[in-house]
Amino acid sequence: MKLKQAVTGMAALACMTTAAHAQSAGSFVLSTGWFHLAPQSSSEPLRVTSIGGSPTNITEANTGASLSSADTIGFTLGYFVTDHIAAEFVLGYPPSFDLTGTGSFERFGKLGQAKQWSPTLLFKYFFNAPTAAFRPYLGIGVSRVWFTDAKITNSAFEANVLHGPTSVDTDSSWAPVFNAGFTYAFDQHWFAGVSISYLPLSTTAKLNTAARTPVGTLNVQSQTKIKLNPIVSYVNIGYRF
Repeated sequence: MKLKQAVTGMAALACMTTAAHAQSAGSFVLSTGWFHLAPQSSSEPLRVTSIGGSPTNITEANTGASLSSADTIGFTLGYFVTDHIAAEFVLGYPPSFDLTGTGSFERFGKLGQAKQWSPTLLFKYFFNAPTAAFRPYLGIGVSRVWFTDAKITNSAFEANVLHGPTSVDTDSSWAPVFNAGFTYAFDQHWFAGVSISYLPLSTTAKLNTAARTPVGTLNVQSQTKIKLNPIVSYVNIGYRF
């Protein structure tokens, strides 16, 4: 009789333990944490496309730029559609990236900066049972990326290379997102997670310069295509509803 009671008690405890870690269909999850964005960047040479309104196609050889890494706080809101499939919306406070010269521009150091916005929709497949504390996953999704507050901050570069005050505009674009990671549940509600994402991403930076020339001020338009291809790591803590 005592053995039967002990077995029954252990079974009940096991049910309570597994239920405490449930990540099942209908669950909402909210998390926040630290994003580290590490662009694997390179760029095409600067190309002058217009001088004084006349189209040109002048390539400045051995010129380029790269982007620095950046850190920011992020937030995610997810919903388990099934016990193994979840949809997740990801948003980070826009980090600021430094644009640094390469090639013949390397001597100028930092050329400018811009803030990046990249809200993302992910679909994740979670392995292991929904009652497991440790659940690795693979994900795929899409991100809408654009930049704000883009500007040239290096006065020597602006005066000696661009030859006048310059404004900067960048393209917005859609980018696929490839994602992998895991979560670990501490109890019925709280969990922690780690993930790595990769975004094959490029943007075109367009420069508009009021260039000072011997014949007066001319509008000069130039551009360069920058490959960012960031690897994004995310360490977070979350709450399950």
